[in-house]
Amino acid sequence: MPLPAEVHEAIERELRARLVELVTAGADVVLDFSFWSRRSRLAYRALLGPLGVVPETIYLATPRAVALERLQKRSHEHADDYALAADLAAEYFDHFEPPTADEGPLTVLRATERQ
Repeated sequence: MPLPAEVHEAIERELRARLVELVTAGADVVLDFSFWSRRSRLAYRALLGPLGVVPETIYLATPRAVALERLQKRSHEHADDYALAADLAAEYFDHFEPPTADEGPLTVLRATERQ
């Protein structure tokens, strides 16, 4: 992390194609993606709108200190345990744009230190 731009774009293209394929087939889909920016969330809504889908955003609101501590405690033994330098993790957190209800259906869950 971060991924090279061409790798990120290739993953994004594949993800979008698979999402459209599944939704068109009538499947319920959970897309676990960072969606760190309002722009990216709105782009996926625009992709799904013509298919008659109104996505719901589930936002796990986590305090900065908790999120950064959890990242540093990762064992990095699993494929999804991305190793992020503390300063990069903080930068990512600080640039996250929390979703708002004016973007569309939104459920906010509050993280605690025990979760």
